[in-house]
Amino acid sequence: MDKTTQDFFDKMKALTGKTYEEIEALYSNSGLTKHSEIRNFFMDKLQLSYGYANTLVHLITKSDGTSMAEGKDMETLLEEIYDAKKIHLRPIHDTIMEKIHAFGDFEIVPKKGYLSLKRKRQFAMIGPKSSTRIEISINIKDIEGTDRLLEQPKGSMCKFIVKIQAEDEVDSELIGWL
Repeated sequence: MDKTTQDFFDKMKALTGKTYEEIEALYSNSGLTKHSEIRNFFMDKLQLSYGYANTLVHLITKSDGTSMAEGKDMETLLEEIYDAKKIHLRPIHDTIMEKIHAFGDFEIVPKKGYLSLKRKRQFAMIGPKSSTRIEISINIKDIEGTDRLLEQPKGSMCKFIVKIQAEDEVDSELIGWL
């Protein structure tokens, strides 16, 4: 179990009093197979919020992006994220990542449909939001949103998003926010 997953299950133990093994047994004994049914089961049985229960389902059923990425190289993962309908967005992704790599060391954590970029904490997420654009979610403090740097509701995984449709939008302003 990776550190992020272990941290999540440590939090579950603190919230519910149940270990990973106990939660896994609850799931196994439930006989449920549909994601929404399992999520609702955890919300009811463990008194979890929608977000925690949803994440728990992905981790218990190994349908989270990290589990699905296990054993795959980065190129294979990117081919899956930028499938036939989104392949034309891949050069934009590559340009963004080239600029970000100039910052120095960071960890790339594959998720379902996007990449999470971390140092001690997640600082950005990058991936196609639709077949016409990439969204970069950014965690940055002490800055106000703009027409381009769109502030997200409190409780979102990242504070801002930027929508990118062309390589020339990967400019110094965007890189400055990252």
